[in-house]
Amino acid sequence: MTDTHATTGAVHALLTDGTTARIRPPRASDHDLVQGMYEEMSDQNLRLRFFGVSRGSAKAAADRMCGLAREGHRGLLAEADGQLLGVAEYERAAGTDLAEIALAVGDEWHHRGVGTLLLEHLVSAARAQGIIAFTADALAENHEVLKVFADLGLRTARRFDGPEVHCTVQLADDEGYLTAVEERGRAADVASLVPLLRPRCVAVVGAGRKPGSVGRAILRNLCTAGYTGRLYAVHPQAHAVLGVHARPSVSALPQVPDLVVVAVPAAEVVTVATDCGKAGVRALLVVTAGLDTDQAAGLLETCRTHGMRLVGPNCLGIAHTDVGVRLDATFAAAHPRPGTAGVAVQSGGVGIALLGGLARLGIGASSFVSLGDKYDVSGNDLLQWWESDGRTDLALLHLESFGNPRAFSRTARRVTRRMPVLTVDAGRTEAGRRAAASHTAAAATRTMTRQALFAQAGITATRTVPELLDAAALLHAQPLPTGSRVAVLTNAGGAGVLAADALAEAGLSVPPLPPALVDALLAVLPPGARATNPVDAGAAVTEAELRDAFEVLTASASVDAVLVALVPTAVSAATGDDLVRSLTHSPGRDRGRPVAAVLLDQAEPVCLLAADEGRIPAYADPQAAARALAHAAERARWLARPAGTVPALDGIDTARATALVEEWLAAHEDGGFLDPHTCAALLDCYGIPQLPWAWADTEDDAVLAAERVKGQGGLVVLKAHWPGLLHKTQEHAVHLDLRGDSQVRAAYRDFETRFGALLTGVVVQPLAARGIELFTGVVQDAVFGPLVLFGLGGTATEVLADHAARLAPLTDHDVHDLITGPRCAPLLFGRGGGGPVDLEGLEDLLLRVSRMASDLPQLTEADLNPVLARPDGITALDARIRLAPARTRDPYLRRLR
Repeated sequence: MTDTHATTGAVHALLTDGTTARIRPPRASDHDLVQGMYEEMSDQNLRLRFFGVSRGSAKAAADRMCGLAREGHRGLLAEADGQLLGVAEYERAAGTDLAEIALAVGDEWHHRGVGTLLLEHLVSAARAQGIIAFTADALAENHEVLKVFADLGLRTARRFDGPEVHCTVQLADDEGYLTAVEERGRAADVASLVPLLRPRCVAVVGAGRKPGSVGRAILRNLCTAGYTGRLYAVHPQAHAVLGVHARPSVSALPQVPDLVVVAVPAAEVVTVATDCGKAGVRALLVVTAGLDTDQAAGLLETCRTHGMRLVGPNCLGIAHTDVGVRLDATFAAAHPRPGTAGVAVQSGGVGIALLGGLARLGIGASSFVSLGDKYDVSGNDLLQWWESDGRTDLALLHLESFGNPRAFSRTARRVTRRMPVLTVDAGRTEAGRRAAASHTAAAATRTMTRQALFAQAGITATRTVPELLDAAALLHAQPLPTGSRVAVLTNAGGAGVLAADALAEAGLSVPPLPPALVDALLAVLPPGARATNPVDAGAAVTEAELRDAFEVLTASASVDAVLVALVPTAVSAATGDDLVRSLTHSPGRDRGRPVAAVLLDQAEPVCLLAADEGRIPAYADPQAAARALAHAAERARWLARPAGTVPALDGIDTARATALVEEWLAAHEDGGFLDPHTCAALLDCYGIPQLPWAWADTEDDAVLAAERVKGQGGLVVLKAHWPGLLHKTQEHAVHLDLRGDSQVRAAYRDFETRFGALLTGVVVQPLAARGIELFTGVVQDAVFGPLVLFGLGGTATEVLADHAARLAPLTDHDVHDLITGPRCAPLLFGRGGGGPVDLEGLEDLLLRVSRMASDLPQLTEADLNPVLARPDGITALDARIRLAPARTRDPYLRRLR
């Protein structure tokens, strides 16, 4: 036996007030610390914990927590800056799946979320060990601990027995618990960011006296932006820099800063960070670049040890434009314009471009964070800040990496229902697909994975920074369309054609207008106008006539959005008409429909025109306007659809599947592709329908197997097998349409002749009926988790690349999107005369594949190809599954990166 319970390393997480706590298993050396925490408790708290006041209980509790490791016991403690905050443990009841829990928090740390955080981590550990419920006894008067249990978000039952209460907490994972954990995490996250984004005191370390240093530029920006708090510089010799009081070190400052900006050489960063931590600083902004591995690890460890949130290193800085803060701790050339867009970027250059674009549009920024190398504070943190700050109504992200995509996805799904969340899809030009053996892994590009994340989370993903600004302008200034029908109004036929083409290419509809609408338009337009769609008002149209037509279109229930494409003409110049004014000063316009303009002579790519009410986005390029409207339509569709749910499935045997995987990996330490028997058994655990099959390792066995499994018409298929065989068709390792003993024997002998000692046997199956050959599979992404792919199958699946993808676990909406996403989707619904396939069976198959991937992190690839889809059912004809050792990690457990 060892003297420690440490089966996993320590992690850091945030308490309710934003304090960083370290959660770890206890060690034998912690005995006196644990005992001391109990001994310092008040008599009342001791009585509530131990049902009586006995100082001997403290030693007994410490003995139990810090003694020799024993099966079924798990203990955790929380500490901050060397101080013990609380402890929690469970003891599994022998021969059951229940465990009794105990919890204690130091007197000074009540009401700060210590106990709840410890219990969340115990819940995660217990689930991994197959424990389904916690039990606990408490005094009925111990309202605080009873409230902790009740507020966990798990189903809790109470049974009163005199002065005691017996509690049972069910550990089943459900949406209610995840939501409760998420809300606690949001509150703690926001609290931890206050010293960073609303600091009362800031110090800059590295602001030199000579012009040209980054630190000096940041200090100047803080001064000229009018930062409202106390500001200091740290300089070894100077008494002042740029008129700001200076001291030789952070510890020598007259006031402990909330935020310290670090702009020193890489070799000095950890020393400065340590000085900050010891002084009680709550947040660091490290703009320094070029930290090596040891310096990077030292910086993060220092921040964790002292509970400091960290932005950077290698970043442009941060800004908060609220009039009560006016923080500009960046070295950008211009101050961010105050506004309502939250901006988080990893690239400083992209950040400058976005801030400039938002300023030109008049949208401005509420807060800006250049994340740089993103050691700590991430896009997920900023989304939660913007959700809560009361100012931000538009979130713009440029993220090159994701620390916890599943947590990010849950946060984004919630936030994007309150405000548009836009991103630039960085990293689309990956030179090649990662090395992979199966069709699934080959198809699962990084681009596809990111796009699945964005689509499921409701994030508006653009391809470029200009496109992001185009979309931001429309989403900020206009309502969302209720559909995809767009009416085009123009004073030049050619401009109308360009606009209509751009809309169609963006996936929007430019439908013919109904007769009543055509008549209404012709009644207000000049002679010679054409009221089809596009509506060509003609070069001679006046401002008043164009305004009337514009108001008719915006009032029509036959269109969902209006795009007005205008070019300057000599006619309007001669009459003094301002056609653009017909849009901006239009009292009769229905403001419930979005409007955009295309002004082909406009110098700026996009601008916001001041209107009598609100603003109207105007674009120089019809394609930019069309893409912006398409993004708005997609957002409207996403919002209109209720949140999806993960359907319950019957016939799932997770315990058996887990045991099967562990047993196979115990015999194959490096992992690999499963043999046919194990593969079929694993699919059976999840109720995935398979074509009947039999194994044969001799010619005679093949004949007997063919007799047993032969299908309609007596035809069978032989598939060669050996470890490492992946693409049977390429190896000519399949014989089809075999009838009778002689053909089966001939096929088997052919395999033996060509493959020799490689051949370990054959799989014998009946010849499948005709149907649509599909493909589904999973690849376990090291960052994003399991990605489920679906599309056209067969031997040409990689060539045609007709796939859709979604991250597991799949909801009912995700399954619908997978089935309707590929180009082959119309075939599944009966186009072509074949009748619809079993769509319910197909949905069920995808949900079961998703569940298998979510349950088993060791499943690195699964490839079901082909999957035969027919009106009477869905069947997997062939499957390959690869396993590899993997540590189970709870993606929703609260912890810092």
